[in-house]
Amino acid sequence: MTNECERLSFAYILKFRKVRSEMKVPVSLRSARLPAVLVGACVSASLLLYSSAHAADQEIVITIKDRHFVPDIVPAPAGQKIKLIVKNEDPMPSEFESVEFHREKVVPSGKEITVFVGPLEAGSYEFFDDFHPDSRGHLVVK
Repeated sequence: MTNECERLSFAYILKFRKVRSEMKVPVSLRSARLPAVLVGACVSASLLLYSSAHAADQEIVITIKDRHFVPDIVPAPAGQKIKLIVKNEDPMPSEFESVEFHREKVVPSGKEITVFVGPLEAGSYEFFDDFHPDSRGHLVVK
């Protein structure tokens, strides 16, 4: 992405030098517009790439209640990105963890976290509460 922005920046500089030499605009105004345009273009491109990379095809909510995951067996589609929203309704913090997802996040009491996984192949993927190891669940991908 950086190389693309640098390449575009250089191309714009060459183009604006030619246009600028033909214009009757004070030098102070001409030099101020180019950096703003380039920064805006690069920021817009970066945000677009970031949002599309984090977009999920499927959103699933899992609740932690009475030290258990509800539901504890969670169906999910194969081959899609999944956004897991884990809500903690317990009065104490929990830690959503999955060795297979390579994810580990603390869920404060009364709060929620978001975990992106996938696309996943068909199978069963275990997750658990690291603070309460008996609390376990499975994402069953079909």
